Amino acid sequence: MKYLISIAYDGSKFYGFQRLHGHESVQKKVEDALSVIAKEKIETKGAGRTDRGVHASDQKVTFKLDINIDEEHLKLALNSLVAPYIYIRDVKTVPDDFHPRFNVLRKEYIYKINLGEFNPLLYDYMFEPNYELDIEKMKECAKIFLGVHNFKNFTSGERANYECIIYNIEFNKHNNILEIKFIGKSFYRYMVRNLVGAMLDVSNKKATLDDIKKALEHPEIKRQFKTAIPSGLYLTKIEYEDLV
Repeated sequence: MKYLISIAYDGSKFYGFQRLHGHESVQKKVEDALSVIAKEKIETKGAGRTDRGVHASDQKVTFKLDINIDEEHLKLALNSLVAPYIYIRDVKTVPDDFHPRFNVLRKEYIYKINLGEFNPLLYDYMFEPNYELDIEKMKECAKIFLGVHNFKNFTSGERANYECIIYNIEFNKHNNILEIKFIGKSFYRYMVRNLVGAMLDVSNKKATLDDIKKALEHPEIKRQFKTAIPSGLYLTKIEYEDLV
């Protein structure tokens, strides 16, 4: 039987999502728990990777089990083994040909910024700048990223294709916490953090809106912008066409 689970986790407690030899990762913790339940080695596939320090409330993972266990009992068993910094929110069965990455309809990320007084209790969970932000300029920058673009200048590492689509970028402020929500089909390594970093550079007058446009229009010319710290980033939703 093939299962799809939704996972929430505190990224500050792990070396990222992906299995990494010699380090505690979310994937390793979940696989170790599944292996205990199944009494054999179980490997999982994730919908994507989150870096060290990045959090999630809806990471998706698939795996196969040869034991007879229903969704609710599997959820209870898993949560008893992965607590306290990981929580399995949902368990459901899916067809054998379902793929957690290739079948994605859209993903949502939120980047959180504390606009108020520095709070050490928030340090691992949001960006706390020691300067005032020009949010209107950041919104202007965000509009440039909408639609289909080549995001090579906003992605870390080498890949065959840097093109993807961003459907929407929303700004919401509540009690001195600014949340920037990114909605798109897919996001590449460091991409959301680099987009936020570019907005911060525009806010700080270290880059212009024209610089951002040129970075998208001419990906062959390398341009470097700020990379926002990982602690403010949350993977908040992954949707699948047949599972919405």
